[in-house]
Amino acid sequence: MASDPDPEPHSDPQTPTITDPLTNEFATLNDLTHDLDSLNELASRGSWRTILDKVARARALSFLRKPHEHLTYLAFHVIALSKLRRFADASAELDTLDDLDAAHYLYQTYPNIYPTRSGSMVPFSLRWLHALLPIKLGKRQLGLDRFYALLDFVRSKLELKDGISGNIWKKREGFVINSIIGHHLTNKEFSVCLNLIHFLLSSDPSNPVLISKLGYIQMQIGDLESAKSSFNRVESMVETESAVELKNLVNRNKAMVYMVGKDYVSAVREYEECIERDPMDVVAINNKAICLMYLRDLPDSIKVLESALERVPTVALNETLVVNLCSMYELAYVNHSDIKRTLSNWIARVAPDDFDSSCTRI
Repeated sequence: MASDPDPEPHSDPQTPTITDPLTNEFATLNDLTHDLDSLNELASRGSWRTILDKVARARALSFLRKPHEHLTYLAFHVIALSKLRRFADASAELDTLDDLDAAHYLYQTYPNIYPTRSGSMVPFSLRWLHALLPIKLGKRQLGLDRFYALLDFVRSKLELKDGISGNIWKKREGFVINSIIGHHLTNKEFSVCLNLIHFLLSSDPSNPVLISKLGYIQMQIGDLESAKSSFNRVESMVETESAVELKNLVNRNKAMVYMVGKDYVSAVREYEECIERDPMDVVAINNKAICLMYLRDLPDSIKVLESALERVPTVALNETLVVNLCSMYELAYVNHSDIKRTLSNWIARVAPDDFDSSCTRI
């Protein structure tokens, strides 16, 4: 099953942002390129329109015979629609399922088809999208209500599971809570965010990513000393043999503190250390460029982002970075419209289907 999508809200366009084979009796679906491996590969490439075509063809030709097959393909369909920002269509498709916990979505309801299976056949990604889509359609409270209901659902599963299955549901709990935190952060509901992040830390107190997230929330509410204390805890975890990801996390944390203090030269130094270790650290690349812009070095800030798009386009090509680059073009060049059009034409050739080309503001 495709991984759960993580659509993120677009930044202010004017401001640089810190940032199973299925078979029938005649042939396998693999022979007809409608198997899950095919769909997963298309999803990994961002070929969401092709996924819509393949799901429509599988349905039209009646390739899908078993209940779980219909649900799996519906999940790919809803994900693809969501990735293409067709949220109303995705919601309408999802609404055809009505109650996700209904008996006809349980394996044990069909003992002749699934003699050894029990439980829900609804992909977790559909449950997550059931909560997310109302928010995308401007129904924030409905979406939050569904996210909290989903959290209750996940916790009910955690009470019954252990071993590998339990670990999966524990990760899903963290995923849902982080989603909820993101939506509360958008509305500056910081006390709720702090309660949720402290809950996550209560069961995983040495998680450097969670501790860093706590620090960022503390910075949002203006508690810089507490944020520094959180970041120092993360730095104390670093050893010579620590992974690059952890070392870079420490540098990015330090850089954020420098940026709050408007010490952009020191922040650039921290981001350069990140990039030297990992040339694909796009967060560091993006934020280094912003610091250079604040230092009134527009040529170098533009060069940093253009170089990233040239070197690692599949990693660097995201709306936030492109918005920032276009903002810099507007500041640096009188003929910025022509330059942005050239960028937009390049993006049209290389970007995945879900890239929002309007971020170039042509």
